[in-house]
Amino acid sequence: MSGILGAVTGQPPRPRSHHPRRNRVALVVLALGAVAALVAVAVVVVPLVRPPGPRPLFQLPVACGETWQLGTYPGHDDYDVDLFPVEGEAWGRPVLASYGGRVTEAGVNGSVGGRTPQDPEGPRGRGGGYWVKIDHGGRWETQYLHLLEPPMVEVGQRVEQGEQIGKVGSTGNSGAPHLHYEQRRGWEKVEAHFDGVPSGITHDDTEYTVRRTSNNCGG
Repeated sequence: MSGILGAVTGQPPRPRSHHPRRNRVALVVLALGAVAALVAVAVVVVPLVRPPGPRPLFQLPVACGETWQLGTYPGHDDYDVDLFPVEGEAWGRPVLASYGGRVTEAGVNGSVGGRTPQDPEGPRGRGGGYWVKIDHGGRWETQYLHLLEPPMVEVGQRVEQGEQIGKVGSTGNSGAPHLHYEQRRGWEKVEAHFDGVPSGITHDDTEYTVRRTSNNCGG
């Protein structure tokens, strides 16, 4: 029919496709690409919607046997814990992993500022200053903020419970040397538990402090 029309109109007939195999290959490639994209999305999304696993047996992020004051204050934000040693200087005290896991953040949150042991009243920075975040599996994470120096661990590194990850400082938006600490389940902060015992810090409506002794003794 196309040849007849071409003869009538004076136009050459349109050739039929002689590459059905090439067309089928293109369709297969497109289908495989769509499947690969769906798999990639599933790999990212499924772990995020999966229910969190059981709470790990977190320990205080400080040296074994030491007693520290845990506290909060109005405006601090719910579930946030500030830790201060009961005895001795806070500057430079070891900060330990509360539980084993993989480091997902290790660097600067906000800006560092200029508060140091030599200049404790130096200019404040912003945010958490030097910080570390650890993924413990089962959608559980811990965060450690206001460290004195760049973290002693790197992103992707596996750490064990009790391993030192940094030192207590006052970088970022901090008024005095201390460790700001958080436990997170999924995307939400939750009440911190240490050695299976709730900290009691659940909101920042009023000032609240409690003392705990660390059982972060390795293993």
